Amino acid sequence: MSIKESIMKVFVAFFLLMFMLFTAPAVSQQYTNDEAINIRVYEAVSPCIVAIDADISEGVSSGTGCIVNSNGLILTSKHVVEGFKDIKITLPDGKSYPGKIVTDNMDDEDSDFVLIKIDTDRSLQSIKFGDSSSVKVGQKVLAIGNPFGFNRTLTTGIVSRVDLKRNKIQTDAAINPGSSGGPLLNVDGEVIGINQSIYNPDNNKSNIGIGFAVPVNVAKKFIDETKNVNAALFKD
Repeated sequence: MSIKESIMKVFVAFFLLMFMLFTAPAVSQQYTNDEAINIRVYEAVSPCIVAIDADISEGVSSGTGCIVNSNGLILTSKHVVEGFKDIKITLPDGKSYPGKIVTDNMDDEDSDFVLIKIDTDRSLQSIKFGDSSSVKVGQKVLAIGNPFGFNRTLTTGIVSRVDLKRNKIQTDAAINPGSSGGPLLNVDGEVIGINQSIYNPDNNKSNIGIGFAVPVNVAKKFIDETKNVNAALFKD
């Protein structure tokens, strides 16, 4: 083999190597199975979550809501808006709308749910409800809410305890002030509970991993009862 041929082969090999380096597709980010679940659920569900700010006599009460249907019906915890003067609903795109309570249960001490309606000029993505009767201690859960005004924050954990007598699902997923009314989700992105409260010894100054959600079957019953009284609210 001549020197010229050797140089040509080296040049061709170098050219092919450069071509492969600069034309090969970028290597995609690799995630663990657990990370992939978190990302998938968050991206699927966060468009269904709203921030709620209610003007009350003591200032502003903030919480989270779940979009129930495409025409702007929102489920949240009643204690978020108790004593309200005005209610502001902020959608994931940052647009805000006045909210109107459309359920007549503000004086019902046995229910901590309320439905709020907003009027928009577009269809909204609604959340999927699961079945809380099959919830097991130890299963992975995710919570999305607006703790301390940090909108659509994701936290993860497990079901720590199921209290059937008190209708509570206990979780170590971080739930803080502002998270009330938000969803507790399974790995399929279905709501299995509505986040309601936390337990701590320092008057809500910190989270020690004891949070509570109302089983979603209780919320579904409330929605069904409302639908029986006012079906027009649920028309898409």
